[in-house]
Amino acid sequence: MAKLTIGFGVVLIVLGGWGFVATGSAHPTALIPTWFGLALAACGALATTEDAKRRMLWMHVAVTVGLLGLLGSFSRAIDEYIQAHGAPLAHPVAVEDQAAMAAICALYVGLCVRSFIAARRSGKLAA
Repeated sequence: MAKLTIGFGVVLIVLGGWGFVATGSAHPTALIPTWFGLALAACGALATTEDAKRRMLWMHVAVTVGLLGLLGSFSRAIDEYIQAHGAPLAHPVAVEDQAAMAAICALYVGLCVRSFIAARRSGKLAA
């Protein structure tokens, strides 16, 4: 899971860079996915260890970062859609960026939860 976490971090970093460039490099808030990606990549790098307790700690920190990214980006995207009232979106690139971040983080959190459940069932973790 540590390598997967680093991979998702890189994807979020690229998404943030794309959002920043797509908005004309004028809106630093477009870099928010980059910061979440850096946090995920750092957690993934710290989780690449033989120490099971340390690996478990950093993977739990990473899934928490992913969950916060999911909740934040999803709520902002929904808020933009609601404010539009069916009219064209005021900031379509921002909404696309937020929706993409929400989808990426949802996939990551889902894979982490699945992995945690599988580890618990296989007996690799003590109760």
